[in-house]
Amino acid sequence: MRSVPADPHYDAVIAAPFAHLGVVLSAEGVQQIEFLPQDYPLCELADQRVQALTEALARYWRDPAQPFELPLSYRGSPHQLRVWQAMLTIPVGQTRSYGDIARQIGSSPRAVGQACGANPLPILIPCHRVVGKAGRGGFMHRRDSEALSYKDWLLQHESTR
Repeated sequence: MRSVPADPHYDAVIAAPFAHLGVVLSAEGVQQIEFLPQDYPLCELADQRVQALTEALARYWRDPAQPFELPLSYRGSPHQLRVWQAMLTIPVGQTRSYGDIARQIGSSPRAVGQACGANPLPILIPCHRVVGKAGRGGFMHRRDSEALSYKDWLLQHESTR
């Protein structure tokens, strides 16, 4: 049985320790995750994809070293896909700078930052592990306290493993 989300843009809204997560699904898998305020209404969906995502995230909340083995369905430009693939190679508990990723894939730090901000699957594709040369950088094309608090929470969570 499906509850209809308050915002029909999301197929499900699930709880995280620091926010709620708006989830968009495709037939192939998880397509998008967006951070939402904790007062955003939750919406449970009786769907195997949501159940698998919820269980994978629960394992990650307990132990951030747990790998995500989920069907994903996302699109991006060839450059974005290279950046996102590079982010997947950053070990849990470590960070890389935008410049590090740029050198790895033959790009510029600014272009890497744009691709990080366009990441449709934060947490699963760990854009929070990419930081500025002299600080934490932005998160989700934002630098406000709310967005940076999500990044800080994830980095702190992973540093305590």
